[in-house]
Amino acid sequence: MGWYGFKPYVSVAERRAKAARYAQKLAKNGRICCPVKIDGMKIARTFWGKAWCDHLESYSDFENRLPRGRTYVRNGSVVDLQIEPGKVVAIVSGSEMYNIKINIKPLATPKWTSIKAQCAGKIDSLVELLQGKLSGGVMEIITQHDSGLFPSPTEIDLDCSCPDWADMCKHVAAALYGVGARLDQQPELLFVLRKVDYLELIDQAGNVAVPTGTAGGRKTLASDELSDVFGIELDTPVEPPKRAAEPKAGKPKTKSAKSKVPGTRDIAAERTHARSARGQVPGKRNQSSKAPT
Repeated sequence: MGWYGFKPYVSVAERRAKAARYAQKLAKNGRICCPVKIDGMKIARTFWGKAWCDHLESYSDFENRLPRGRTYVRNGSVVDLQIEPGKVVAIVSGSEMYNIKINIKPLATPKWTSIKAQCAGKIDSLVELLQGKLSGGVMEIITQHDSGLFPSPTEIDLDCSCPDWADMCKHVAAALYGVGARLDQQPELLFVLRKVDYLELIDQAGNVAVPTGTAGGRKTLASDELSDVFGIELDTPVEPPKRAAEPKAGKPKTKSAKSKVPGTRDIAAERTHARSARGQVPGKRNQSSKAPT
């Protein structure tokens, strides 16, 4: 035990080694850890991650306490982070392995209804929603302090197994920053956390107007958008061969004479010509050829 009852300082290398051993132990028991990995000094890089961190830091209850967790999340001390409906469960490596549980109240139904109504017609596709390619008006609606999607301090309940008396210790702060980093990769988890369905925003937009390229009143995704979301290349559909144009319906033509095939003899014409040369008329007997009576 260190000074004033606190445990002695543990270096970053020691914490990482301890975290790796602990993760292996959990894996043998069937729990796969999802650590938070930060590249560089920036904890979050996308709109969703940055907005989460900025929102929490804007409250006076949090602004002086959250920074204590920045170092922890940057050096890889968040061994495991799970975002589930209404809660965040994490394991943070310190002098020991500490379990964190953060309960977040579901988004109130009137607030969610208001958000959907305000965003109606302003979101073109699910791709734009999840990639943060939204208009300034939509971002302002989602990130409003009182009526937006992010939770307020009164909607968050914090708990850590460490001996620190403060509700938001550095381990809890690291976990909250870890949520921002995780939203960089999976922004839909914010809706999971607040227990709302983000697809309802697209449905609401589809109910307001049906632009070109929609089906049944609901907006659809183009092939290039699907490729961007799922990281796959879609084959270009092969067009079926064009059918030859059919002749227009009309009165059938009658042939006045049989068409002659080149290189063949016209037997009927030759017989008629021979009879004419003998003075015979086809179909009649020649009276001059009869014997006198």
